[in-house]
Amino acid sequence: MTTKPEVLRYTAFSSDPEGGNPAGVVLDASGLGDADMLSIAADLGDSESAFLSAPPAGLGGEPGRAFTIRYFSPKAEVPFCGHATVATAIALGERIGTGDLLFATRAGTVPVTVSEEGGTLRAALTTVEPHSEDIADVDLAEALAALDWPAADLDPALPPRIAFAGARHLVLAAATRERLADLAYDFERLEALMHRLELTTVQLVWRESENVFHVRDPFPVGGVVEDPATGAAAGAFGAYARELGLVPEAAVLTLHQGEDMGRPGVLTVELREGDTRVRVTGTGTRIA
Repeated sequence: MTTKPEVLRYTAFSSDPEGGNPAGVVLDASGLGDADMLSIAADLGDSESAFLSAPPAGLGGEPGRAFTIRYFSPKAEVPFCGHATVATAIALGERIGTGDLLFATRAGTVPVTVSEEGGTLRAALTTVEPHSEDIADVDLAEALAALDWPAADLDPALPPRIAFAGARHLVLAAATRERLADLAYDFERLEALMHRLELTTVQLVWRESENVFHVRDPFPVGGVVEDPATGAAAGAFGAYARELGLVPEAAVLTLHQGEDMGRPGVLTVELREGDTRVRVTGTGTRIA
């Protein structure tokens, strides 16, 4: 690095700096190489950090409001990160105003709309085209063994699947809130499985009511035990739930995450009729 860039820190999916998921944000990463970005992310230690540079030719979007965005965990680059996208959008909203943004990610083009409600900024991202797939019985057994979860503790109404909305996540549903709260897993064993299946997180879910869920996301492949609020997984879960008929085609889901870590956050997942993509919305604020 010839000059040290300004590194901001914002939390996403909470208006409280002590809640949600912190992310590093570099609004001008044009002079940084891959090693520089990884070093900054590792130094910060947040689950991901986001780095902006000029948009690729032909991306579209309003001039000055379209960017290339890359995401690094403390250990590696990831193709897409929802909470760092929300954090970056909030940071941009404070500087260039509310309205539409367009991000070119490794996973595809992600539009984001920043709005203001009662003096609080909110960012709504629209995922790339989602999909889900079955997980092999042997891989499911390995995941449960790494988590130390008996198969009997799963909720049979929400079957295990690998879901994608920019990144791959294994969805596992707990039958009780107590099962979800008790998370003590084999870090290296789960990490190895996740690398083999190219997973970003494991999305652990407990269904409180028809449209309200509590979630947790182990993230050993990023060098983090648990992600406090996971926008990419929220988008993938929304698509999974609709695809399996667990929720209506058009629905608004509320996901509570971070409570068991002492960093509560709220993720709003909107499913719209006629659009297979998923809209994930949250607040955010700067961390001093």
